[in-house]
Amino acid sequence: MKRLAAVALGFAALLATLPAPALASGKVPTKVGQCVETTIKEKFSRLEGVPDSGSGVEYANGVIGVSYDIIKPITKARVGDKVTLCLTFIPGDCPPGDDRGKTYSAVDHRTNGKWELPDAEHMCGGA
Repeated sequence: MKRLAAVALGFAALLATLPAPALASGKVPTKVGQCVETTIKEKFSRLEGVPDSGSGVEYANGVIGVSYDIIKPITKARVGDKVTLCLTFIPGDCPPGDDRGKTYSAVDHRTNGKWELPDAEHMCGGA
């Protein structure tokens, strides 16, 4: 029993030395794999006034996601839903000042819906 308690204490001490998970509230993830908690601020179609032109979402932390496709989990999401938003891709070799093309995944806490969207219709250096 004492040995088990010592092992548990050692494991707890080891966990305490590990960095905290990369999960922050309301901030924008800046490194691939970093996640934040935010909410859905707005849902919209890719082209204003054209409902079947694709899906778009803006999060309360300012990140925008857009797709030419209709993303079913986004259609079920609601403004105000809490989401975990993770940065999954950052393009390389972009022209100076062109930071488009980052990709984010999201999980809606209310619906458990999941999606992954780029932050612009085109990658950096594109149209």
